[in-house]
Amino acid sequence: MASAPQMAGEIPEKSLFRIGEVSRLTATKTFVLRYWESEFPTLQPVKSPTGHRLYRREDIETVFEIKRLLYEEGFTIAGARKHLAEQNGGTLPPVDEPRVRPPQSSAPRAKHEQASRAHQKFLLDLHEELLAVLTLLERE
Repeated sequence: MASAPQMAGEIPEKSLFRIGEVSRLTATKTFVLRYWESEFPTLQPVKSPTGHRLYRREDIETVFEIKRLLYEEGFTIAGARKHLAEQNGGTLPPVDEPRVRPPQSSAPRAKHEQASRAHQKFLLDLHEELLAVLTLLERE
């Protein structure tokens, strides 16, 4: 099986991909991708205004890395999550320590902040796509 850097070279030259495309590129079922989104904080595709998941190139590279860690290296989900967090310089609570949910009063604010970050991420990606289109149009 090819490693993540080898597979990343096979990603088509575009910046946003739907979940079905990612599924085909990575040979991973869509339900597995959705599950991994819930388990790995580093894997956070944006949502389009219509609710479709849009993966960026770095998200696809993360999928390849998660797949390598789980299937080739034999990591558990928790071990792979910790390994990815360490690679990215982040920290996670210990695996045995349960994650505490925020109080109900702060949940809407946290959800709004998360939606705002996702919206900002989507807009930045859209801006990048539009600049690429503009560049192509100027060449003609």
